[in-house]
Amino acid sequence: MKILNLGLIPIKSWAADLEEGALIQAQNLSNLPFAFKHIAIMADAHEGYGMPIGGVLACKGMIIPNAVGVDIGCGVMAVKTDIKEISRENIKEIINRAYKSIPSGFGRHKKPQDWEGFKGLPGTKIFNQEFNSARCQIGTLGSGNHFCSIEKGSDGHIWLMVHSGSRNLGYKVANYYNKIAKKINERTNLVPKSYDLAPLEINSEEGREYFDAMNYCLEFAKANREMLFNSFYGIFCDAASSKKILQKIDIHHNYAAIETHYGEEVVLHRKGATSARKLELGIIPGSMGTPSYIVEGLGNPESFMSCSHGAGRVIGRKQANRVFTEEMANEAMEGIVFKGWKGDYSEAPMAYKDIEEVMNNQKDLVKPLVKLSPLGVMKG
Repeated sequence: MKILNLGLIPIKSWAADLEEGALIQAQNLSNLPFAFKHIAIMADAHEGYGMPIGGVLACKGMIIPNAVGVDIGCGVMAVKTDIKEISRENIKEIINRAYKSIPSGFGRHKKPQDWEGFKGLPGTKIFNQEFNSARCQIGTLGSGNHFCSIEKGSDGHIWLMVHSGSRNLGYKVANYYNKIAKKINERTNLVPKSYDLAPLEINSEEGREYFDAMNYCLEFAKANREMLFNSFYGIFCDAASSKKILQKIDIHHNYAAIETHYGEEVVLHRKGATSARKLELGIIPGSMGTPSYIVEGLGNPESFMSCSHGAGRVIGRKQANRVFTEEMANEAMEGIVFKGWKGDYSEAPMAYKDIEEVMNNQKDLVKPLVKLSPLGVMKG
């Protein structure tokens, strides 16, 4: 961990190197007048919108929509199955069937889906506007780095993983409240416009409304992963004859929460970072073609009890598609059954940092428990 003194408060970074854009964003965070104690930058950090992805920010009395991100509640579910061996033919069958039956990308269900949480839909404008769309999107994969995968665990078991978030609902909610925050910030001038980190007072009407909206999106994202998993596991059971789930872990990595750190109550933002309290179980996925880890948190106060949410990008999506070819992407995925390029190679393994280096750089934050190696992947 390195300590950088570039602003009003220190930056503590677990990243081996930080690209210039991410470093400038971290410096901006450290100059926020309401930022608390220090800024924590995780080992997988890279440039995002306003705040680095892989950033942790504690605030006194303020919440920032852009420090949560547009995919509110994006997260990962990892499930340990009772299966210990699976053939390549079965993996192909599962991935092919999943690809055909689980809506991905901009796909959605043809009919509205049932979820108990829809009964408690917030009565605000943005939710009324997005309600019908959300009912058809819950239980769908999305695009980009979202995936369903079959993994071989170092514990001898086959694991399944699902990575998805709050779909278009979270995106629309994030943008809606970010615009409100920007209008308020134009009046208060609390944060320089160039930072793109317009805040809301957590106890203001707008702040409470956003906090409630964000928490609803977290529940929606969790339900989305649960439905996705049920679809994926149903296909897995047919092909692999699984009878029992032995363990299930579900975490999210784009959110804000009221937490106590260093003896004070703060609004803690984790953007592309996950909670790593002492003994808390977590998931740190690599890329489509590299290992992932089930981990146990060490509760390090210096990271605000947080850790990385994955390997972290080394090259942006647009640049990756300019540089990588299908041949290069396929070669990087050699030996792994996969579906989903669709002419987009931005999720090829070489677009990401070395997961082993990332894990080594945060060995004071988490303890690895199980190493997961990809056998089959359906990319969104």
